[in-house]
Amino acid sequence: MDGYFGSYALVAALLAIGVAIVAGALFANRLLRPNRPTPEKLTTYECGVDPVGEGWAQSQVRYYVFTYLYVVFAVDAVFLFPWATVFDAPGYGLTTLVEMFVFLGFIALGIVYAWRKRVLTWT
Repeated sequence: MDGYFGSYALVAALLAIGVAIVAGALFANRLLRPNRPTPEKLTTYECGVDPVGEGWAQSQVRYYVFTYLYVVFAVDAVFLFPWATVFDAPGYGLTTLVEMFVFLGFIALGIVYAWRKRVLTWT
């Protein structure tokens, strides 16, 4: 297995072995588990409360907006931590500082836009 495709063949073989182990475990589980369905077991489970009514409910859009804002801050943190480790390295001083302030400026611009549209009010 030397050569260019040798490492790919090794990865494919390990992937096939992993898939076979998982499939075998799932198949053994299906063979060994008890199967006694009852109407109570087949009902929808909602946090320990019996389901009442239909399964459709409205939710407000602002919850999704808060989720998107959280994702923006999470992405911001993902970029800030590596930047903080590289900032002190020689040769990266002022350039990385300016680039990070440009990035934070775009993030701040998005937050100001959301604030001006009154998205951040919780009423």
